[in-house]
Amino acid sequence: MNVPLWVWFAVIGFILVMLIVDLVAHRKAHVISVREAAAWSAVWVFFGVAFGAIIWRFWGAEFGQQYFAGYLIEKSLAVDNVFVWAIIFTFFAVPREYQHRVLFFGVLGALVFRAIFIAAGSAIIASAGWVLYLFAAFLLFTGYRMLVQRNEHIDPSKSRALKLFRRHVPMTDAFHGQRFLIRKNGVLLATPLLAVLVLVEVTDIIFAVDSIPAIFAVTDEVFLVFTANAFAILGLRAMYFLLADLIHRFVYLKIGLAMVLIWVGIKMALKIDVFYIPTPISLAVITTILTISIAASLIKTRGQERHEPPAPVEPPFRTADDAEIAALQPVWTRTRKVAATHGGTTGTSSAGRPAENPAAGPTIREDRAGDDRSADGDRQDTPRH
Repeated sequence: MNVPLWVWFAVIGFILVMLIVDLVAHRKAHVISVREAAAWSAVWVFFGVAFGAIIWRFWGAEFGQQYFAGYLIEKSLAVDNVFVWAIIFTFFAVPREYQHRVLFFGVLGALVFRAIFIAAGSAIIASAGWVLYLFAAFLLFTGYRMLVQRNEHIDPSKSRALKLFRRHVPMTDAFHGQRFLIRKNGVLLATPLLAVLVLVEVTDIIFAVDSIPAIFAVTDEVFLVFTANAFAILGLRAMYFLLADLIHRFVYLKIGLAMVLIWVGIKMALKIDVFYIPTPISLAVITTILTISIAASLIKTRGQERHEPPAPVEPPFRTADDAEIAALQPVWTRTRKVAATHGGTTGTSSAGRPAENPAAGPTIREDRAGDDRSADGDRQDTPRH
């Protein structure tokens, strides 16, 4: 497949423009309604399908079918991300109006990480063809593991990434609007929203390890692998807000996803030395598996009430009120150097109190009666109560 360099730049430029449009459209925090999520989902699916039609028209039916097979695989496996995101957001009691901002930067990071994985995977396959055996075995193992562990409970509080983050990064005990970082008493602090973003990025890296080998089973073309990934991922945020209230109904979907992974693993193994399974057959098998699993799930759960993912008895973080947020300093202002104890390196808060859980890291409880400095260094007096 001969893809001119300008086509690469055009596709990447289009993706960046759409990300900017999405960011501007959601610059103000608000709860994403089902109608808005459905509209954005339709937009992203339209672009994904339209791009596939362009591939089909200018590069032929074979490459068009490979793109659609890869797009369908990535789109279906992405549903697993939605399950985990719902658990993370529920566990940390992230207000719904702030979830889109987390997912925007989460998807942006996912695009970067997957581009790196795709480039690395392509280089490895080109230099050592036998690695396809490892990819096939890994896909078969992952599919089997998904079958036997589909009902396993996920506890975000046990995440090693979260423990490492809280151990080394000073963090507040409250959400401050959409901010990932705040400056309190001259100290730059992370908010819980940044910790949630880290977890979202880590989960996507884990899922990318499954999905990238899967798409290489249906196409060797790096351009198709990248674009199928990109257009599938771009619609993930809208998919989450569209499906978040329906997740409990997809009881058989993980079985379907496991069977898809097993199928592409078998296809990859047979492709190496035995025979090549035509792309239309692969596309038909994947579509059939997903359709049956979704239809069976909806029939099984017809009339069931919504069940929230498990949440902690006490939310781990609170939400700062408007007065607290208004009193904050600009994050990137220049300030005087402060004592090391304010930076969380000794496990103390900005008010000199020990952090709530030193083992978990320097979470700093904020003093609402404290004062901050504005961008020009003048003191802002907090009203006394």
